[in-house]
Amino acid sequence: MLRTVASAIVLALGLSACGGTAPSSGPQSAATGSTAKPVEQAPPPPPALGVYVTNETSGDLTIIDAGSQSVVGTVRLGKRPRGIAASPDGTRLYVALSGSPSAGPGVDEKTLPPPDRSADGIGVVDIRQRKLLKVMTSGTDPEQVAVSQDGSRVFVANEDAGQLTVIDTESGKIVDTFKVGDEPEGVSVHPNGNFVYVTSEGDGAIYVVDVVGKKVVKPIKVGPRPRSIAFLPDGSRAYVPSENGATLSLIDTKRMATIKTIKLADGMRPMGTVMAPDGKHLFVSTGRSKMVLTIDTGTNTVAGSVEAGQRPWGIGISPDGKTLFTANGPSGDVSIIDVAGNQVVKKIPVGRGPWGLAVVASK
Repeated sequence: MLRTVASAIVLALGLSACGGTAPSSGPQSAATGSTAKPVEQAPPPPPALGVYVTNETSGDLTIIDAGSQSVVGTVRLGKRPRGIAASPDGTRLYVALSGSPSAGPGVDEKTLPPPDRSADGIGVVDIRQRKLLKVMTSGTDPEQVAVSQDGSRVFVANEDAGQLTVIDTESGKIVDTFKVGDEPEGVSVHPNGNFVYVTSEGDGAIYVVDVVGKKVVKPIKVGPRPRSIAFLPDGSRAYVPSENGATLSLIDTKRMATIKTIKLADGMRPMGTVMAPDGKHLFVSTGRSKMVLTIDTGTNTVAGSVEAGQRPWGIGISPDGKTLFTANGPSGDVSIIDVAGNQVVKKIPVGRGPWGLAVVASK
């Protein structure tokens, strides 16, 4: 957030009748009487590796310098910031903002206050300026977002509308919408760039959308309440967690079919997923189960676990694959996890209700 200098000190010279000069100590120009404009101090450069966390309850973005493991800034966003994704060039963040009232699973929507649709949109944050530039129209109740490989499109899961919305990032306008299953949440772009996968919590399925051919290809049945999608680097497989099924569905992306169900420990509630850069391990946050699980993608078995914090949801990984980060909602902090040591090395307090998380290397 930009800091302003209280006021600029302006020295004005007033000519006296005899040709002498006299300084003016006030904030106005002696010649014009106009008030000097405040001078804005430029923000520091972005961290070499920044962790950007959306705080759903406090309505802001926390900036963490991964190097110093400290908070270095906060940006005000709007109502209920949740899903977050960075542009490929690392200069922008796209954040889902929603005016729908917050409610947990099983809550009767009739008991909730009406939604504020004026608050719905995709916030665009300039990473260098540490500033919310604008809010793009997104369709109602956006929850999660993904960005095309060339940065020209943002893909939005509209939870209450049951649709995928496509936004042109240059114009900020909606260019396509696709009907998907009930309560879409997770949205990810396949590595080939042509397909977008969307989770449907209500249908227990993944909807595959051909964004080039502009059509929904098919739904793929997975476990109950799927929350996210992570691909192997070559795009051959996708992993989808089932929060209510304590499983991971392994999808053959060529066949567009589930080929294996990976069973987790009873009571596990898998939610967020992030793939290691080398594709050898998948990391899964488990919400109320408090754990981050490590899945060996060679054997498709659980290779390790660590207690990350209170309800870890958003999860990210450093480009070198050595460090994990989780957003822990109830405790209002972010855990830093050493992958090799399989341990939490630090917890950093952020805003209220941390939800989404993006790891961005400055370029």
